[in-house]
Amino acid sequence: MSVTTITASGRKNARISKWALGIGSFLLVVITTYLGLLAVTFFIGRVIPIDPVLAILGDRAPAHVIERTREELGLNLPIWQQFIIYVQKALSGDFGMSVLTSNPVMTDIKRVFPATMELATIGTLIGAVFGIPLGVLAAVKRGSFIDQLVRVIGLFGYSVPIFWLGMICLLIFYAKLGWVAGPGRIDVAYEYTFTPITGLYMLDAIIQRQWDALGNILSHIILPASLLGYFSLAYISRMTRSFMLNELDQEYIVAARAKGLSETKIIWGHALRNAAVPLVTVIALSYAGMLEGSVLTETVFSWPGLGLYITNSLQSADMNAVLGGTIIIGSVFIALNLLSDLLYRTLDPRTRAR
Repeated sequence: MSVTTITASGRKNARISKWALGIGSFLLVVITTYLGLLAVTFFIGRVIPIDPVLAILGDRAPAHVIERTREELGLNLPIWQQFIIYVQKALSGDFGMSVLTSNPVMTDIKRVFPATMELATIGTLIGAVFGIPLGVLAAVKRGSFIDQLVRVIGLFGYSVPIFWLGMICLLIFYAKLGWVAGPGRIDVAYEYTFTPITGLYMLDAIIQRQWDALGNILSHIILPASLLGYFSLAYISRMTRSFMLNELDQEYIVAARAKGLSETKIIWGHALRNAAVPLVTVIALSYAGMLEGSVLTETVFSWPGLGLYITNSLQSADMNAVLGGTIIIGSVFIALNLLSDLLYRTLDPRTRAR
C-alpha cells in the first residue's frame, strides 16, 4: 500500500470520526435539553400546591377512593420512580387525562395546536416581510430621522403590553370601524358548511375552495396576526439593523464601492446576503417565541389555540393539560433552535470548517 493511499485513508477516517463526533454531540445536546425540560415541568407539577387527585375527584371524595386513585396514578411511589414513569409517558406522548375536557391531553393539543401554528406563522411572515427592509433602511440611513423613527417603532413594540394593544385594536377596528371580524377563528354561520381537515383553517378553505369562508377566516386572523407581527417586526428590524451595521463596516464593502458597484447592489446583494445568515436564527427564534408567547393574544381575541387552552386549564387547576402544553411548546422551541443552528452551519461555510 502506497503512502498516498494510507494518507487518503487516514483523512477519510478522520472525516468520518469528525462527523460521528458532531452527530454524537448534537444528539447529546438534544437529549440533555429535553430531559432538562421534562425535569423542570415534573418538579413544577410537584411543587405547585394543587393535589392532582383532588382536582380529579373533588374535595368530597371518600378517603379510600382518593387513596386508590393516588396509587393508580403512581403518586405513592418514591419521587425518582415517579420521574422515570413521567419521562416514559412523556416520550410516548401520554400526558394523562384533562380534567377540563375529560379527553387525553395529547388529543386536545392536536386539536388546538394548529390554530396557534397558523397565527404564529402569519405573524412571523408579517414581521419578517416588513422588519427586514426597515432594519436595512435604518442601517443605511444611520443617524438620520428614518433611523430614529424605525428605532422608536421597535421600542414601542417592546414596551407596550400586548393585551392592552390588542383590546385597543379590537375597540377601534372591530367595534368602531367594523373593518375586521371579532374574536374567534370563524363566524358561527360557517359552522355547518366549513369542515376542518388539517386544522389550519386558511389551508382547509383553499383545499375545499370555500372562498367566502376564506374571506371570513382572513377577517378574523388579520388583527391578532398583525399584532403579533408588529412585535416580531420590532425584534427582527432591530436585529437586522445591528447585523447590517456590522456588515457595512467590513472591508469588502469598501472594496465593492471602490470597484464602482451600485449602492443597491452593495446593500442588497452583498451586505444583506451575509447578514441573512444570522437572521435565519433570529427569525426561527421569533417564530418559536410566537408559539410560546401568544397566550395573551389568544386570550384577548378568544383564539382557540394552545395558549388559550393552557390558560383555561390553569384556571381550572388542570395541571396535566398545563404541563403537557408546556412540554409541547418547549419541544417546539428546542426543535426550532436546533434547526436554526443547523441552517446556520449550512449557510455559513466558516462554521462548517470548525
